[in-house]
Amino acid sequence: MREVSGAGSNDIRMVPDRPLGRDRCWTGRAHAASVTVVIDLEAIRAAAVRIGPHLHRTPLLAARSLGERAGVTLALKAESLQKTGSFKPRGALNIVLSLPPERRHKGLVTVSAGNHAQAVAWAARIVGVPCTVVMPAGAPQSKIAAVKGYGATIVLHEDRATLFDRLREEEARTGAFFVHPFDDPVGLAGAGTTGLEILEDCPHADAVVVAIGGGGLMAGVASAVKAIRPACRVIGVELEAGPGMKPALAAGKPVPVTRPKTLADGLTPPFVGALPLEIARTCVDEIVTITEDEIVEAMRSLMLYAKLYVEGSGAAATAALLAGKVKLPAASQVVSIVSGGNVDPETALAAIAAHGAPAGAA
Repeated sequence: MREVSGAGSNDIRMVPDRPLGRDRCWTGRAHAASVTVVIDLEAIRAAAVRIGPHLHRTPLLAARSLGERAGVTLALKAESLQKTGSFKPRGALNIVLSLPPERRHKGLVTVSAGNHAQAVAWAARIVGVPCTVVMPAGAPQSKIAAVKGYGATIVLHEDRATLFDRLREEEARTGAFFVHPFDDPVGLAGAGTTGLEILEDCPHADAVVVAIGGGGLMAGVASAVKAIRPACRVIGVELEAGPGMKPALAAGKPVPVTRPKTLADGLTPPFVGALPLEIARTCVDEIVTITEDEIVEAMRSLMLYAKLYVEGSGAAATAALLAGKVKLPAASQVVSIVSGGNVDPETALAAIAAHGAPAGAA
């Protein structure tokens, strides 16, 4: 069932699921004269049980030196240590394991710059079905190699703006099930297990900072956090040179956006998801933006002081804190999600070396 509110009313009425049942994971809750859309907490808890045997429970690492620079008590949710090197298997595997066997036997197809591609290829190997992945031609070589290593067929496409068009061609050709990278409620429930673990390990968190690409991680985490600890702030982080969620919020719908060339390729899908957008409206307290230099400094700082090798999008949340973009009371308990660690070493090390030592390093 899903809950929706009558227009202009605080009453909640129950509406039966649609036949396909893809909305069983989300809930619309009356809030004043509007509807608050979230991923249902019980769906997130069910996802944790479903995917738990196959995945790591990633650590929440104290980061005293980095926290002092940011003026908070900081912990890092190290999703860079997850299977395939990012948070993405949480959502991908939840989708795949939720499919009837007869639906997934034709295989899986997806589109991704790398982390979701690896996650779906890995999930396909877990259940023993073929997988096709459409990737931008400029995707990092380490991510392309990893997808091939999991046994997937890769289709490289030059134009990032038409990646989803190319994906639809492959979906029609193969008959495979499309595992959406950021706009399937079942996938968002899987991503939300990150938020469950954060509050189990840090139950008094005052804020969780999370990067926004397509919005899937943000949506799942915000749904879990606001359901369990409503007072905890959820702060999203986007690229200053090419945000996606802020323009979508302004337009009232997902809109195509121009994305810059960046180390944070995970933050550059052509648009954000419709469901993450709805969740962001009421479950995200603030969205801040960061520069490329701030990302590189955070990558360097995480490597030096937290001993974490991370990609640009994985460093984004920490970058916002270190750059002073997030304003919180002193000594607030803050969790920064380090969402991934898949980056070509030559690219990362060259950028870090060129950037120099971080200012104010402890």
